[in-house]
Amino acid sequence: MKNFPADKINNLVLMGHGGSGKSAFAEAVLFCAKVIDRMGRAADGNTVMDFDPEEIRRQVSLNTSTASCAWNDNKINLIDTPGDFDFVGEVMQGVQVADAGLILVSAKDGAAVGTDKAVKMCRRKQVPFAFMISRMDEANANFDKALASLKENYGQPVIPFALPILQDGQMTGVVDVLTSQAFSFDKKTGAATPADMPPDLVDELESLRESINEAVAESDEELMEKYFSGEPFTDEELTQGIHAAVLAGSLNPVFVGASTANWAIAFTMDELIRCLPTASESKAAEAQSSSETIELPANPDGPLAAFVFKTIADPFVGRISLFKVCSGTLKANSTVYNPLKEKDERISSVFTMVGKKQIQADLISAGDIGAVTKLMVTATNDTLCDRSMILTLPQIDFPVPCLTMAIVPKVKGEEDKIMAGLHKLKDEDPVFNVVNDPETRQLVVSGLGEQQIDVLRSKLKIKFNVEATLEEPRVPYRETIRKKVKVQGRHKKQTGGHGQYGDVWIEFEPGEEQGLVFEEKIFGGSVPKSFHPAVEKGLQEAIGRGILAGYPVVNLKATLVDGSYHDVDSSEMAFKIAARLAYKAGLPQASPVLLEPISTVEIHIPDDFLGDIMGDLNKRRGRIMGINANDDGQVVQAEAPTSEMAKYATDLKSMTQGRGWYTINFARYEQAPQVVAEKVIADARARMEEDEE
Repeated sequence: MKNFPADKINNLVLMGHGGSGKSAFAEAVLFCAKVIDRMGRAADGNTVMDFDPEEIRRQVSLNTSTASCAWNDNKINLIDTPGDFDFVGEVMQGVQVADAGLILVSAKDGAAVGTDKAVKMCRRKQVPFAFMISRMDEANANFDKALASLKENYGQPVIPFALPILQDGQMTGVVDVLTSQAFSFDKKTGAATPADMPPDLVDELESLRESINEAVAESDEELMEKYFSGEPFTDEELTQGIHAAVLAGSLNPVFVGASTANWAIAFTMDELIRCLPTASESKAAEAQSSSETIELPANPDGPLAAFVFKTIADPFVGRISLFKVCSGTLKANSTVYNPLKEKDERISSVFTMVGKKQIQADLISAGDIGAVTKLMVTATNDTLCDRSMILTLPQIDFPVPCLTMAIVPKVKGEEDKIMAGLHKLKDEDPVFNVVNDPETRQLVVSGLGEQQIDVLRSKLKIKFNVEATLEEPRVPYRETIRKKVKVQGRHKKQTGGHGQYGDVWIEFEPGEEQGLVFEEKIFGGSVPKSFHPAVEKGLQEAIGRGILAGYPVVNLKATLVDGSYHDVDSSEMAFKIAARLAYKAGLPQASPVLLEPISTVEIHIPDDFLGDIMGDLNKRRGRIMGINANDDGQVVQAEAPTSEMAKYATDLKSMTQGRGWYTINFARYEQAPQVVAEKVIADARARMEEDEE
């Protein structure tokens, strides 16, 4: 493929609710552009964009993928994103490098939660977008109903640029609103031929053209004057005005078609190129250079700044880094600099991608998207530049993982293989964390939802041949005491040679600090100072295991007040053992209690769900700390026991139809209610018995 200038490049991100037809649209575009000979289907596992084995097995998109094609005199970079909310990080990667968005909406369902999320994300990132009402070849498809849902949700900017021609409820053609030209489709091939205008659409067309003219007039003062004087716009003025209105967000064109039947796909692409901004027209990137921010227009002769927005872990090729060149030109056989890692990277070859297929190129210039393999240190969110002008591009602000699951190998001893595999998968998916929790002795993985974590589990099996199961993580409880006691710990052992002797009296009481506070109030040298550190060390080792359920003990003050020693038989080891004996004797007498972790939660929801969320938090023993309104609805601030929030990501999605999201952070420990403590202690003791067996 030849090299295209930025004003001929369209970076188009495909977004929308799961099942709205994003991958099918990309497939149809690539077929129309003659990049592929036949169209694949998700059900057959042979589409260009869904090439990951896990995507093929589940028949849904799980990753952001790209495909380039020439379209007339333009280059189109299609960026296909998943519709499931667990993979919103993938969508953010696509939006970060897009010049425009196409939000697909199923003709059966109309505007859905995924539509709303896509619109909000585009507006937040200032990415102009259009809609396409898709899947018009399916039963129960209803264009009017879907269009009404878009207008109801997104208002005046929503204007159809295409209308379906319907016969007995079936789409048989399409009308171009701007030119009033009708086309009919060949049912088998999808080929369009000019047709007569249906009389029942004439009035609607006139009304829609008037709405478009109004939007165009509002984009420019001269066009506004021309509009009010009754003069028609020239084709060039109309195109410029539509461009300006779409860029400003005051116009969101709506198209219609059916991707699997290839109805109106070529027409839609022609219109999108006419309506949507190119890489040169989109907002200039802002890069950080030393202490100043500089704007980088898409100029191939400008300073090099390429942003790595996605990493693919290919089992055969290794890491494939997808990038967008915001400024300058990235050439094969060159050396670039990664300012975040402070390392040079060697670029041997550059490619454009069509799904998983790599098409070699000599260079990738400003405004374009490409790929490079085998970078040593560069990861997603990194910038590549030239050492002569060090630039850093803004990073994607990925969401914080909120759902945590324990991942357990089916074969004991394969924990290291799981950890190594997950670290490699983190190259592909930055929106999860994995930690080996020494306290609960579990490997825990955190993500945005159960499906994301289950996909990681499946990829471990496919890519690294290690099988695992998922379960709820153990909660890291704590123990403490509520009253003061004074106890003796005496260790005396006589053997053939030297004996062992250590004797201490220790006062245990509730402390103010998190761990152990050790003091000594010895008079007369009953325990020599040289043994005091051994007493403290014995207690430090002992508090790692409480006497109720084996959880660490916190907020404990221990004061060494008396004791005795033997000139020959006393040793540091003997006093360590004596301290542990005092600990074991004293804590059961000091009213030990179980502490449970409390989390602060910030829940973002639409107004309609406030009552349900508050009621649910009450059931989880939560406390509402505050409720504040924001642009998207309500933000509920609450505190709740960590143990009650284990599956909250799934439950919140269910309660709000996927519209709610939350953040969760550890706050402190509080005494657990008696009924909770009894159950936790019983479970812990049962687990300890199992471990001993």
